Amino acid sequence: MATVALKDVTKVFPDGTVAVERTNLDVASGEFMVLLGPSGCGKSTMLRMIAGLEDPTSGAVLLDGEVANDLPPRERGVAMVFQDFALYPHMTVGDNIGFPLKLSGIEPGPRADQVAEVASALGIGDVLGRKPKQLSGGQRQRVAMGRAIVRRPRLFLMDEPLSNLDSGLRAELRAEISGLVHEMGVTTVYVTHDQAEALTMADRVAIMRKGVLQDVGTPTEVYGRPATLYVAAFLGSPRMNLLEAQVYVHLDRHVALHVGDQTLYLPWNDLRSRAVAHYHGERIVVGMRAEALTPVTPDTQGDVLRGRIRYLEHHGHETLAYLDIGATAIVVDEMGSVPVNTGINTNGLRRFFSRLSANGRSAEEDSGQQGVLGDPGRHHRRPAELAVRLAPYPAVSGGHPLTVSIRMDQLHFFDERGQRIDVGWR
Repeated sequence: MATVALKDVTKVFPDGTVAVERTNLDVASGEFMVLLGPSGCGKSTMLRMIAGLEDPTSGAVLLDGEVANDLPPRERGVAMVFQDFALYPHMTVGDNIGFPLKLSGIEPGPRADQVAEVASALGIGDVLGRKPKQLSGGQRQRVAMGRAIVRRPRLFLMDEPLSNLDSGLRAELRAEISGLVHEMGVTTVYVTHDQAEALTMADRVAIMRKGVLQDVGTPTEVYGRPATLYVAAFLGSPRMNLLEAQVYVHLDRHVALHVGDQTLYLPWNDLRSRAVAHYHGERIVVGMRAEALTPVTPDTQGDVLRGRIRYLEHHGHETLAYLDIGATAIVVDEMGSVPVNTGINTNGLRRFFSRLSANGRSAEEDSGQQGVLGDPGRHHRRPAELAVRLAPYPAVSGGHPLTVSIRMDQLHFFDERGQRIDVGWR
C-alpha cells in the first residue's frame, strides 16, 4: 500500500486565495486518515493535490517517498470517490463498476467475475442490470465505491462521499466503508465536515481551518487533548464551554482561576498548575466539556460553579441546561467571521489578544501560523452559557438555580494565541 506525505505544501489560486498554507502531513501505509473541517477550509484542495488534479504552488507531494508533483493523475495509482457519485447514466451498474477494468484491457469473463465479487461485497449484486436513475442515493454511492474498489488501487481518496445521503443511510454506509477499507488494507484519505464521521471512521484525524492544519491525532487525542482552541470548539456536541479566566498563583498551594465572580482552584500538585502559573495576573481560556460537569446539591462545597438556568434543550435521551454563571465565554467562529448583530463589544478582547511580542511581531506571527485568537475578527465574547447535561425532561425550568461540580482533571487551558497550555502532552 502507499504512503502519502505533504511537505510544506501551499496552494494559492490565481485570485490570491490561499487555500492551503505550509501544510505538513504524513499518512502511513494502510492508514485511514480523515481531513476534517468546515466548508472552504482547504481539505478538498489538499485531496486534489494528492490526486494530481491540482498543482501545489510550493512544497512537495510525496507518494511512497517519491516526489509526485509532476506525476499525472493516471500514474499515481489512486481511485477517487466523489460527493456527486459521477456515474455514467447510459451504462448499467455492472458496466459502471467494470469500466476501469475495461479501460485496462481486462477480458469480459474475468471482468464480470471481479464486478460480481465487488458488487456482492457492497450489497448491490442484485441491481447490476439497472441504470443509475433506477437506484436510490445509497445504491448509487455503493456503485461509485465499487468502481473505485474494483481497480484495487494503492490509495483511496474520498471527497465527502456521504454528504448527499440522509443521516440513517450515512451511518450505515460509513460502517461499510470503514470495514471494507480496513479489510482491504488500502491507504485512504477521506474528506468530511462531519465530526461524527471523522471520529467514527478515522485511524487519525487532521483538522483544518482557513487552509492551516490545526491538529493531527487519533480521535481520542484530538477530542481529549485538542491542540488549539479552535479544535476544542469544533469537536464535541454540545460544544466545549470556553470561559475567560483570570489567573492568580498561590505558591505551593494552588492556582486560582477567577471565572467571573466565582473561583476554581487548580491544586499545586497537579502538573498543569506549573504551566498555568506562568500566566499569573493574565487572562487565559478555560475549557470544560459537558461530561466534566455534574449537577449537585446547592450546599456542595469545593470545585463548583453556581448559576441559573437560562434555557433548556430537550433531546429525548437527555436535556441540556444552559446556565448563566456570570462569566464571559470565548466564541471561536468556524470560518473566522464575527457574527453580525451580536451586540458584543469586542474592544477589550481585541486589546487582550492583539499584544505584540518583544520583537514587534504579533503573537500569531511568532507561532509561525495564523492565530486562532490573535486576529480579533476570528472570535468574540458573550455572556457564558454553561452547557450541562441533565436527565430527560427534568423538573426544572428557566430561572431555576443549579450548582454543578467541576472535574478539575478534565479542564483544558489555552493561551492568548489559542494554543494549548499543558505539559508533556502527547
